[in-house]
Amino acid sequence: MASLISCPHCGTRPKEEFSIRGDAAPVRPAPLAADEVWHDYVHLRANPRGRIREHWQHVAGCRRWLVVERDNFTHEVFAVLDAAAERGGAQ
Repeated sequence: MASLISCPHCGTRPKEEFSIRGDAAPVRPAPLAADEVWHDYVHLRANPRGRIREHWQHVAGCRRWLVVERDNFTHEVFAVLDAAAERGGAQ
């Protein structure tokens, strides 16, 4: 069975139409933050097993950035939100 992602703009589509960017949890430091803070942001990431929130782009569809909540072990998708709406921006 193919993995499917329900794009809020295009409907349910195969995961091959999407490109993953990675974990949606890290928050970008301020431009003048200490070098150690930037080092941690760029190079140190947790690699949990299980439910995680990730940034995905619907490259073969609407090209919107999405926040996908899924289990990275079973690949079950729990929720898909528009990334702009998620951070309170315009859609």
